[in-house]
Amino acid sequence: MGNENLPLRFPHQPILEDQAPEREQSPPAAADDDHPPETARCDWDFSLSAVVSSAASTSSDAIGVVEFDQSNSFLATGGIARKIRIYTARKLLPSSDQNGGRTAAAAFLDHAAACDYYMCTPAKLSSLKWKPGSGSRVIGSGDYDGAVMEYDLEKRVPVFERDEHGGRRVWSMDYSHSDPNLGASGSDDGTMQMWDTRSDGGNSVASVRPNRLASSPVCCVEFNPFGGPLIGVGCADRKIYGYDVRRTADPVFVLDGHRKAVTYTRFLDLRTIVSSSVDGCLMMWATEDRRVIRTYSGHLNGRRFVGLSVWRSGGLLSCGSENNRVFVYEKMGRTDLGSGFEPPAAAAQPPRCEGGFVSSVCWRQSGEEERCTLVAGGSDGVLQVFNGEKRPCS
Repeated sequence: MGNENLPLRFPHQPILEDQAPEREQSPPAAADDDHPPETARCDWDFSLSAVVSSAASTSSDAIGVVEFDQSNSFLATGGIARKIRIYTARKLLPSSDQNGGRTAAAAFLDHAAACDYYMCTPAKLSSLKWKPGSGSRVIGSGDYDGAVMEYDLEKRVPVFERDEHGGRRVWSMDYSHSDPNLGASGSDDGTMQMWDTRSDGGNSVASVRPNRLASSPVCCVEFNPFGGPLIGVGCADRKIYGYDVRRTADPVFVLDGHRKAVTYTRFLDLRTIVSSSVDGCLMMWATEDRRVIRTYSGHLNGRRFVGLSVWRSGGLLSCGSENNRVFVYEKMGRTDLGSGFEPPAAAAQPPRCEGGFVSSVCWRQSGEEERCTLVAGGSDGVLQVFNGEKRPCS
């Protein structure tokens, strides 16, 4: 594949209007990238392993979030349908399990058959996170009604609910890996709230307004999964803020380089953050000296949440796109490593409306470095599973 832009293509999917970031700011001066891209030394081959859909899939079933648990054994999805669906990962990877990572043909599955079970939620979901240390039993959610909830998946009942944001939409929530009882959420109200899951209601642990001059929505929050007290916060004011959770009065760093709202932040390692924005770019940052390491472009993202995921052990980044494609970038350069093909899903399924987009992506954080699994959700409720295999290095 070399250095060509060859993205994975999705079948057509209808537009989901109310997932769009609603606020944009005037662009700042472009950040200098004094680290030129390096040529990727290894290529990847991607193949479609499974397509999960239903005959009645529409924009009302849009998948806004896809999350593997810590054991990589279970997959959860959520979105507009007000359902948390739980899948066993091996059911979605039948061909790769049997053929050592190579997929002979894509499996076409129905959500009802592929899904182990689902739980109905009171509102549309914008975020899901498996609670660390819970043995894949507890999952948290943030929703469009401004609530943060936890669900016991074994008993299939809600066990925790907080409304920290006055009914304003929660865009993102996460748990601390060093203290799983500590959670955080970001909202349209312009705040990042930290809360203790052992306290149902009452005062939050901390309330942070990153932009003190304007009520810029907080679009994403993520605790550093490598440990330590750091949390990254992405805002509609184009900036990424880093806070020490023990002292949240002031940020320990501010990263300024995007031209529009920052929709996702992901820690690639202890000192490196990858961010996504509706300016159509991903940026990789060194948090210690607050500089841009690299900028990745090629996907289309001018308005909507299209997902961002990093495969840490393999050094690959992935995001969706508003032209129905999944993009994969190698962290050491700007090479798009996806394979260019039209999955057979386009012919095997009923025609979809034009103008849809890929709305969520998630890597399976497996220990293998030669093979990988990427799951992507679409704005029409279609879930697609891709297997990747590394070619020999040149």
